[in-house]
Amino acid sequence: MIAPFVFARNPAIQFGSGKISVLPKAVKAYGKHVLIITGAASFINSKTWAKLQDDFSNNGITWDHFTIDKEPSPSLVDECVKNFQEKNIEVVVAIGGGSVLDAGKAISAMLREKASVQLFLEGVGTRTHSGNKVPFIAVPTTSGTGSEATKNAVLSEVGEQGFKKSLRHDNFVPDLAIVDPDLTLSCPKHITAYTGMDAFTQLLESFLSTNANPMTDSLALEGLKRISASLVNCYENGKTDIGARTDMAYASLISGITLANAGLGTVHGFASTIGGYFDIPHGVICSALMGPVNNITVKSLQQKDPDNIALQKYAEVGKLFSKDKNKSDAYYIEFILTQIDELTKRLEIPKLSAFNLTGKDIDRIVTGSDNKNNPVKLSPEQMAKALEMAL
Repeated sequence: MIAPFVFARNPAIQFGSGKISVLPKAVKAYGKHVLIITGAASFINSKTWAKLQDDFSNNGITWDHFTIDKEPSPSLVDECVKNFQEKNIEVVVAIGGGSVLDAGKAISAMLREKASVQLFLEGVGTRTHSGNKVPFIAVPTTSGTGSEATKNAVLSEVGEQGFKKSLRHDNFVPDLAIVDPDLTLSCPKHITAYTGMDAFTQLLESFLSTNANPMTDSLALEGLKRISASLVNCYENGKTDIGARTDMAYASLISGITLANAGLGTVHGFASTIGGYFDIPHGVICSALMGPVNNITVKSLQQKDPDNIALQKYAEVGKLFSKDKNKSDAYYIEFILTQIDELTKRLEIPKLSAFNLTGKDIDRIVTGSDNKNNPVKLSPEQMAKALEMAL
């Protein structure tokens, strides 16, 4: 019998090679003046951006442009809102990686508010957002965060008193997600690795989540199947292998849907805290911690709760990644743990110590990190051990 569950709404989705061509028409459905949010260089130096500008002009669309060159902070969002709040922006379009999409999502939400976005952040601010926003279109150029399918925008302030928190409302789900794998062909190799491992983490954590349901399980498994087939190919042949890029774009999209409905686990609990204290790419944090957290989680389950369904799920994922047939669950569980460690090495994921995180930081990170949705609650000592392994 299927237990009751709730499934959040998704954006309208245009998926496939060449789908960027629908953007001018999609913009025009909301109005004729658009605010375009992009990264600092890659997309705006591309032929696609040059063609889009022509298409906008041919459709009578005018635009303003704002760039995001790092993970967005509240002050950066506030700056953009201040610049464009009086310019009658009718739709916001974010074209870029997860940071750009999160920034665009937050900007669309704040253009109709007369206050700093920090006042509305979970765990930081004291105000509740009305949900009133400017229409928002998300166009990812990397395959990782799944922000094109979620209702939250992650903003951070890095430093001793830093934080990484979400602006969240059901209305902040993008009105439209245009997922065009062609846009990811130019993604640099290291970004492909970091974002791809982030998608892998999100799919695995949502699949193992104590809040998972049959719908998120079926989606997560399909995403993990695409990861197993195409993550390495994307890393090694990403400039030409559109099939692998398409698989990863789909896996990333699914990861956004599953995390929005099943939640994430200890890896992302760590990532939220570490991302506030240190200027480390989110994908690097997740990649470096994925192996240690899952190894410790499995060992804890095997010792304390060997009949836990999470162990069956680990075995199921192992079967997706392994070419060996008719092996025991124990074999496939060990295989997927080894595979995660091998992928981390093959994709040249740096250790967290490369970003000046040391053993002295472990206690404060453990104290501030969330441990919810993990199939077994890890003790502070186990969490500290995972961090040590990732240094």
